[in-house]
Amino acid sequence: MSGWRTAPAPAKLNLALVVGPLRPDGKHEVVTVLERLALSDTVSVRPASATSVAGFPEDTLVRSALVALASAVGDTIRFEAQLAKRIPVAAGLGGGSSDAATALALANGMLETPLPPSELERVAALLGADVPFFLRTGPQLGTGDGTALQPLDLPRDYTVLLARVHGETKRSTADVYGAFDARGGALGFEQRRAELVDALQQVRSAGDLADLPPNDLASSPLAAELRALGALRADVTGAGPVVYGLFAERVDAARAARAVADRAATWVTTPA
Repeated sequence: MSGWRTAPAPAKLNLALVVGPLRPDGKHEVVTVLERLALSDTVSVRPASATSVAGFPEDTLVRSALVALASAVGDTIRFEAQLAKRIPVAAGLGGGSSDAATALALANGMLETPLPPSELERVAALLGADVPFFLRTGPQLGTGDGTALQPLDLPRDYTVLLARVHGETKRSTADVYGAFDARGGALGFEQRRAELVDALQQVRSAGDLADLPPNDLASSPLAAELRALGALRADVTGAGPVVYGLFAERVDAARAARAVADRAATWVTTPA
């Protein structure tokens, strides 16, 4: 169809997620290591007479992104988007945020005067903490509420196994953070943050990623099983429920996927 621009919207991993206390703005202080994955949705955008999104009825973020962009430029231009979903929904992989960021970038590129990257990231941050990350390339260190980003030079020569236990559903982000606060999870934040920063400085190979601290928000016994199956590192990504394992060789990731296939849906992918 004429006028469409199309791009992949990659999934993400939280290779580490350290969470601190509530900030004055009601968000939590975080330090997180973010990585893009080859597993992706596909987003198509074109100018239109009215804003609309097709292909995923549950979408709210892509529509909000297109409305926010139009508002930011003070223009009457409208866009329609089409989504082809491949990233598991409500899994901690950032699919909705990635779709929104990709739609923002595509639509911005169609403007007569596109917003500069810093301004586009400002618009993205209004939509959610993960959205600005998907406007960047390569691994990033997210701080503050997660939207302050710093490029990281990390090894990417590994294969990723994603596993979601059958029947396991994602708790709402508010519930996950509420449980974190209820158990006093923010205690020791400064020490854990320092440990993460120190571990990042020591990373030279994919195996060194094992020394990053575990996810503060969520855990799963499946992570220990993936490590026993040969994963260099395994943990929950984001607020879960998906568990990831990093494997030195794709054949090892595929073997681990077969080993847990009776209990979990699996995807094998790579950094992107």
